[in-house]
Amino acid sequence: MPEGHVIHRLAAELDHAFAGRTVAVSSPQGRFAEASALLDHTVFRTAEAFGKHLILDFSPPATTAVPERRLTVPEELASGANERHEGRPATPGPFVHIHLGLIGKLRWVKPDAVEGDATLRLRIQTDEHAAELRGPQACALVGPEEVAALVAALGPDPLRADADPERGWLRVHRSDRTIASLLMDQRVAAGVGNIYRAEVLYRQRIHPDTPGSELSRRAWNRIWADFVELMPQGVLHGRIDTVRPEDSPEVTGRDPRVDRHGGEVYVYRRQGQPCLVCGREVSLRLFEGRNLYWCPRCQRRR
Repeated sequence: MPEGHVIHRLAAELDHAFAGRTVAVSSPQGRFAEASALLDHTVFRTAEAFGKHLILDFSPPATTAVPERRLTVPEELASGANERHEGRPATPGPFVHIHLGLIGKLRWVKPDAVEGDATLRLRIQTDEHAAELRGPQACALVGPEEVAALVAALGPDPLRADADPERGWLRVHRSDRTIASLLMDQRVAAGVGNIYRAEVLYRQRIHPDTPGSELSRRAWNRIWADFVELMPQGVLHGRIDTVRPEDSPEVTGRDPRVDRHGGEVYVYRRQGQPCLVCGREVSLRLFEGRNLYWCPRCQRRR
């Protein structure tokens, strides 16, 4: 399942291509046909990410004029594109709520003839750009109350300027669940997934079996600060890199990682390989339906 950095990157790309423009909206598959007919030839206002959820805003604009200057994706992110408030949206909608789930894909294609109608849930396009959504877990037309309820149910998102890590801490320190379990709970840290969980716990030398109730506030602050440091880099570069410069291939002379997920990491998908720091074999076990990776020697802190 895509982690939060992927969804925030998609939101920035959608804004870059469509914000302030009249778009053609269709559902060749037919499962979103009624809603897409309502949105067809309306103005795309903006896209916003909340954790792993993507919200597309088609609220009627005060003006339909297209801005003269279009920001690049990195500029949009650097300028605070996600500094909007949490809670009820400031605009009336309609909105499209998208959750990619395990197999969903939102990809950019040429704005020409549609291919693969049977799986194409949603297509948004202009003369210059086209985005196609296939296989999502959720794709629904919603109003402001539903958006507000969705956001209220999520924990703080490390990629949002309006995130309050105190909300995550309250859930963590009151729980006897392990920190490995809690970090996958979207009510604790929205957008965090299996890769960031494994890597941040390693970087902070925290054993994944540490109960939340035994985790210190200082440790939680370090975990949160690491998410805030690492996840924006994932947005900008489109991959997850967590290895510190002193442990990089360029410094150590080791071979770069070769993996379909890309990026340099310490423990994720490195089971049986030597830890980049201590040399002990990286461990793996199935935990709550997901693979959990850690170094038994480096991650002794509880």
